[in-house]
Amino acid sequence: MDSSKQLGEESIGKLLIKFSVPAIIGMLVNGLYNVIDRVFIGRGVGNLALAGVTVTFPIAIMIMAFAMLVGIGSAALISIKLGQQKKEEAEHILGNAFTLLIIISILVTILGLIFLDPILSKIGASKDIMPFAKDYITIILIGGIFQGVGFGLNNTIRSEGNPKAAMFTMLIGGILNTILDPIFIFVFHMGTRGAAIATILSQAISMIWVLYYFFGGKSVLKIRYKNLKLDAKVVKSIFAIGMSPFSMQLAASVVSIISNRSLVQYGGDIALGAMGVIMSVVMMILMPTFGINQGCQPIIGYNYGAKNYHRVKHALFIAIIAATCITVTGFAIIELFPKQIIGLFNKDPELLAVGSHGIRIYLMMLPIIGFQIVSANYFQAIGKAGISIFLGLSRQVILLIPLLFILPRFFGLTGVWMSGPSSDALASIITAVFIFIEIKHLNKLQSEMEPVTVK
Repeated sequence: MDSSKQLGEESIGKLLIKFSVPAIIGMLVNGLYNVIDRVFIGRGVGNLALAGVTVTFPIAIMIMAFAMLVGIGSAALISIKLGQQKKEEAEHILGNAFTLLIIISILVTILGLIFLDPILSKIGASKDIMPFAKDYITIILIGGIFQGVGFGLNNTIRSEGNPKAAMFTMLIGGILNTILDPIFIFVFHMGTRGAAIATILSQAISMIWVLYYFFGGKSVLKIRYKNLKLDAKVVKSIFAIGMSPFSMQLAASVVSIISNRSLVQYGGDIALGAMGVIMSVVMMILMPTFGINQGCQPIIGYNYGAKNYHRVKHALFIAIIAATCITVTGFAIIELFPKQIIGLFNKDPELLAVGSHGIRIYLMMLPIIGFQIVSANYFQAIGKAGISIFLGLSRQVILLIPLLFILPRFFGLTGVWMSGPSSDALASIITAVFIFIEIKHLNKLQSEMEPVTVK
């Protein structure tokens, strides 16, 4: 069966497994970039280095945000075009995405390096952790183009119906990073710089694999010279849909800055280091959920483009159930073994005490986050970027930022931890309302067409 046509014909359950499992594996391995860095930094360099890397989160998030802006935006459009049997238009979008990723990555690197010192000061880097933060993020910025092009175009590999190749991209980088990290940190004694070098080298190899796939591999779509010239209409469409994940990443960056400052104010550098560990744990739990998102996105996008609304709903429901199972499992592990989880990164008694208390509170609403994330992604997959942006921002900005300012005033450091679950709960309620309305709309559209049998 043609790799793109299978999206409209094969069993939804089998498709979601076929697309999501490789994506989940790939996302988990990709998530190991940051987690492995922090484990080796925490154990091999120390608490201050761990806090130094943590304070650079907002910058790292911004680098990823631009890759998602173009990568996810173009991938969603490509899925819809393939569903409409418009291959040439899909390749035109791919070529424009490639050019955009190169241009934006270079600009982010240049601006980041020019304004690095004032940026680090503003986002909460104290005098003690500044050297560690600067050593790490300088190298990450220099290698920004590797992550931008590699991650951005990898979304398209999945959208054209080849989830295994997309998984392989992430496996290459994750495995290589795991091998290089201890070498640069423990053998060459390069500290946080070593961790950063290991990361960008891994991302460079991943990017080379992606480019080989589109230029010389067996891809359905090809990067062609004629499509590299930017088309204003295509760029606008990519940005319109990609603005949802970009806004959520931008929001996450802003929230990280506010959170960093609150953590330092109410708990010092130890609390900042603890949050770094907590966010690494969150990343590893949510990466499978993001993998499900990536797996169901081409299925939903293709079938929505083909007006097969019954398959759209079926894919959404299965994705929500799968994501919820993952977040519930993660929640149970965290509640049962908080100290053991924190101890994987560093055995310092103070860090263990602060981190184990914080992680249980901060992830209190983890069981419902899977539903919220998948549902927000659904609107992105069908091209309703405005709703997706709003739902994403409701959890990460509209609700969370005010809570970060209000709750710590009354509860101190505990208030910082409480802001996360409070925002998660309120955002999930809002998301449920939008999904209910959307399902009613899909039912109406479906009733106007001939009945469709779901395999």
